Amino acid sequence: MSSFELDTVQPADSVEFCPQNDLHDILVCGTYELDTTSAINDSGPPRPQRQQRRGKCLVFRAHTSPELQLEQLQEFLLPAVLDMKWCHRATGNQATLAIADSEGHITLCGWVHEEARLQPTFHQAIITKTLDQGQLATLQSIACASEDILCLSLDWSSRRHESSNLGSIICSLSNGSLALLRSDSQELLLATSWHAHEFEPWIAAWDYWNENVVYSGGDDLKMKGWDIRQDLAQPTFINKRFDAGITTIQSHPYQEHVIAVGSYDNTVRIFDVRKPLSPLVQIGVGGGAWRVKWHPCAERKQDLLVACMHDGSKTVDTTEGNLTITKHYTGHGSLAYGADWSSSKDRRSGIRQTLVASCSFYDHALHLWYG
Repeated sequence: MSSFELDTVQPADSVEFCPQNDLHDILVCGTYELDTTSAINDSGPPRPQRQQRRGKCLVFRAHTSPELQLEQLQEFLLPAVLDMKWCHRATGNQATLAIADSEGHITLCGWVHEEARLQPTFHQAIITKTLDQGQLATLQSIACASEDILCLSLDWSSRRHESSNLGSIICSLSNGSLALLRSDSQELLLATSWHAHEFEPWIAAWDYWNENVVYSGGDDLKMKGWDIRQDLAQPTFINKRFDAGITTIQSHPYQEHVIAVGSYDNTVRIFDVRKPLSPLVQIGVGGGAWRVKWHPCAERKQDLLVACMHDGSKTVDTTEGNLTITKHYTGHGSLAYGADWSSSKDRRSGIRQTLVASCSFYDHALHLWYG
């Protein structure tokens, strides 16, 4: 089979392959479910409660032979999951996953190869399926805001930089703020937060070439740059030339100064951050671009993966600025919010294609395909 689909039961909005060398077949999927039930009041009409958002982190192993398949290894309960990212640096030979949730927390989970338990912290995480060769153990949960604030996105600073610790995390919050988490010995602590946008900042992302620089964008139609060494009351730049909200930003891991930016206006733009007010080039991808992911392998550094919400998932060739859609995956029956490349060097039957995972929301589905 050239594709595989699995029912995640709850709506799925985030998927991430592990980048560590011996774990390229491991991926996680985050879910988000809104509980709209009301409290029953015997003396009057139903009284609406605060909306409860609940989710899970689902852990899978991807199999590519003899055909594409997902083996579920584990799942645990959380508030609704909005974003997840694996750290590209392992400490103590342990891969670390960060999860952004709907109650203002970033939860860190570590992959352990030997038999281990999931240690509950701020949120009572529950194992419902266990592993034969390892599992995720909850290491730490950091409150970035009060529990009525959503952590919308997160990114690690350490993708390109060697470090004795995990690096830092930038997180965007539904109250318009950004939160910076920094390492203190073996833990991440909330270092500072600041008001960055007038409406929801859907995305915050590091410049992978400069651990002092952060980019953010949101529903105020503004993309901003920040130098965390300076006064955070003033961004380093503001790009106001968007016609719709900014949803996703990723720094290029192999080309300095280059970022990809997606928006609700169905367009992906490539910027040189030295001239951040005008894109180098742009392409319409249809449906709204919720996530962009540069290919993790240097030999395909020109390739970009896009979760296009209403129009499936697509791969885009950015060679020499001539943007071309090279693959359109149409298997999704609903909003495609999450997508990621596998870092595996394996190639499908010798063809220059990479395993991709993507997920969609209302049909609660996780897909494997080649792009």
